[in-house]
Amino acid sequence: MNPGLGFKSFYTARRTIAGYETMNMIRKGQVNEVTKGDIVAQVNLIADIFGLVA
Repeated sequence: MNPGLGFKSFYTARRTIAGYETMNMIRKGQVNEVTKGDIVAQVNLIADIFGLVA
C-alpha cells in the first residue's frame, strides 16, 4: 500500500486493508478449506463469499 492513496475516511482505509489481508490469507493457504496453490478452490471460495459467478 502506498501512502496517500486518497482514503476519505478511516473506515474506508480499514475496510480496504482488511480486504488485502484477507486475500493474502486465502492466497497463502491460511484458510481451512483452501490449500495453498489450489487456484480453483480459491476462486470458488471468493465466489461463495461475494456471491459472484465464477
